[in-house]
Amino acid sequence: MIIAVLRELHKRENRVALITEHVSKLVKAGAEVRIQSGLGMSLGITDEAYSAAGAVVVTDRNGLIGEADMVLSIRGVSMDEALLMKQDSICISLMDPFNERSLIERFRDQRISAISLEMIPRITRAQKMDVLSSQANLAGYVAVILAAERLARIFPMMMTPAGTITPARVFVIGAGVAGLQAIATAKRLGARVEAFDTRPEVEEQVKSLGGRFVKIDLGETGQTSQGYAKALTEQQLALQREGLKKVCAASDVVITTAQVFGRGAPRIVTEEMVRGMPKGSVVVDLAVETGGNVAGSRLDEESDMEGVLIIGLGNLPGRVAVHASQMFSSNMFNLISEFWDRDQLRFQLNFDDDILKGCVITHHGEIVNETISRHYSG
Repeated sequence: MIIAVLRELHKRENRVALITEHVSKLVKAGAEVRIQSGLGMSLGITDEAYSAAGAVVVTDRNGLIGEADMVLSIRGVSMDEALLMKQDSICISLMDPFNERSLIERFRDQRISAISLEMIPRITRAQKMDVLSSQANLAGYVAVILAAERLARIFPMMMTPAGTITPARVFVIGAGVAGLQAIATAKRLGARVEAFDTRPEVEEQVKSLGGRFVKIDLGETGQTSQGYAKALTEQQLALQREGLKKVCAASDVVITTAQVFGRGAPRIVTEEMVRGMPKGSVVVDLAVETGGNVAGSRLDEESDMEGVLIIGLGNLPGRVAVHASQMFSSNMFNLISEFWDRDQLRFQLNFDDDILKGCVITHHGEIVNETISRHYSG
């Protein structure tokens, strides 16, 4: 089986889908791994290092795609590149299937088996291949480091001959994977940390990391089967904004991480809330790539709103690309090896398996994922 690994063409993407360690393991398992020349350039991994791991280095991207039985990348292939893929080949990447209908339908029409990494179910057995969680973990860390660097004061309390410096106050909105890592990182840097989430069941996790859980009575809330917060009603959103406004006004740093699976990010922090924050404070919007949680945040920009800095930089895991790539590559390898037939030396699509049922979007000319099929028909 020929597995092709593509170099990322997106201008903001410096991660790689597969590092040499996992190339070597796939080759030992019987795969023929071909990589596009320059794949690891952003990380300082040379083509020679990939060759030493057993990969074949190919300069012709189109030829690489056209001959592969499986194509791996982070950002996926383009509409035109999907036309180059062989029938019944497999494409594995982040696909954003809820919003990339044209690409998914092209996969269907080309009889390509498309596996969307976002759709891997959040079950115990799939944790080792959960790309969203591994990358969100790093995003939460980077968000705090960015805020600490931009804030014109230090995070920890210090007792000095010149007087006592009080700790910075950090408020994290959303206590999923990214939020919990942000809480832990801010706490390690010495900040006083508070956090809010619509899911009351995460209170203990926040407390275990040393944060104070902010309670706002919103009525009935909860989470989806994938572990994401459910969308709130307009009345609940109004109650939430009123409660958050008070905490934001007393915070030096606000980090927002709230996202709703398959939908645009909810607008949580309004202009009024930003303007009410202390001058010199910092807001980091981790959801900016899906629409943003914060009024005034713009993708890949830092903006000022009456003395409050709003950071809307995308692809935060890419700012620690070495470890982000290690984690992404490990997730990718674990997915492939979980369904690798060592006798036939190929990836087997077993639709009786809950993991593949959840993440395979198209197969044999059909959209086979029930969630995506319902989304398109609705």
